[in-house]
Amino acid sequence: MPRTARLVAIEVDPQLVERLRSRFGADARFEAVQGDVLETDLAQWGPAVVAGNLPYYITSPILERVLALGPLLVRAVFLVQWEVAERLVAGPGSRNYGLLSVRTQLAAEPRLLFRVPPEAFSPPPKVESAVVCLTPRDRTAELGLDSVERFLDFAGLCFRHKRKTLRNNLAGRYGREALAGLPEGGLRAEQLSAGQLAALYRLLL
Repeated sequence: MPRTARLVAIEVDPQLVERLRSRFGADARFEAVQGDVLETDLAQWGPAVVAGNLPYYITSPILERVLALGPLLVRAVFLVQWEVAERLVAGPGSRNYGLLSVRTQLAAEPRLLFRVPPEAFSPPPKVESAVVCLTPRDRTAELGLDSVERFLDFAGLCFRHKRKTLRNNLAGRYGREALAGLPEGGLRAEQLSAGQLAALYRLLL
C-alpha cells in the first residue's frame, strides 16, 4: 500500500475479512471493516477516494451512498458491469440514457476508463465489465434546483415509462392542461438533457 496513508476495506463476508486481516493486518495503515456497505457510515473516515468492485444488483444504491458524500468524496473508481458503465456516461438521445445517467451526472462527471474482459476473472463471468471514474461535480446551483431529492423524484416520473412521452408520464401529477402548451410534452425523457429536465421541473413547480 505505498500509494496511500490509510486504506479501509469494507467487506460483508467474515471469511474474506479474516483473510484480508491475515494478509495486510500487520500494516498499521490498513483496516478491515466487516459490514454491509449500504449500512456503513462512509463519512466517518473523512475525505476519501472510494474504490470497489460493485455487485450488479446493488450498484445503484452504492452509487447513491457514495455520491451523497458530497465534498468528502475526492473521486470514486468502480468496476461495474459494462452495461451499467454505458448508462453512467450516456448522454441524451442514447438508448442507454436514463434516470441513472441523470442522477449520476447531477453529482459527478463520469468517465469510462477501460473495458475489462471476462477472462480477467477466475472463474470468468458471462458478462463484460468496465472501470469508471466519478469526479464530484455538484450541478445543483447551476441547474437552479431547489431540492435534489424533489428533482430526482420528478426525473424518475419522467423516465417511468421510457417509450411514453413526457406528457403521458407527467399527466397524472400535473394534469394534461398544464402540459398541453409545452413543446417538450411530445418528447420522451431520454431526449432531454439534465439541464432541459431541470428547466421543465422549475416550470412545473
